[in-house]
Amino acid sequence: MDRGTVGSANRGRLRVEVREEGPWVVVALAGELDHHTAELLREPLDSKLDAGRDRIVLDCSELEFCDSTGLNVLLGARLRAEAAGGGIHLAAMQPVVSRVFEITGADAVFQVHPTLADALNG
Repeated sequence: MDRGTVGSANRGRLRVEVREEGPWVVVALAGELDHHTAELLREPLDSKLDAGRDRIVLDCSELEFCDSTGLNVLLGARLRAEAAGGGIHLAAMQPVVSRVFEITGADAVFQVHPTLADALNG
């Protein structure tokens, strides 16, 4: 498996690391995804989708917070990925982040996995 990091960004409260693992693009998030940091996620997602990489897993194991702006970035990327025949998968969400997805109903439109390994092997 190709596990090379292809990019990373950090703006105070959010760290985004992007790497490729076989057919998957893994985007590891750490910190807070909100109005102030959402662009750090939107840019690499758009870049990968523009390049035809439409199988994306978000490793949420270190994501501590997600607001509606972050959720909208994810929903937009999901629509693009699915239109191209792929999808956005979420892995290892912490309870506080998972709750946002449950409350909004977004958990019904994403494939959610308990661990990153489950997402990559599923």
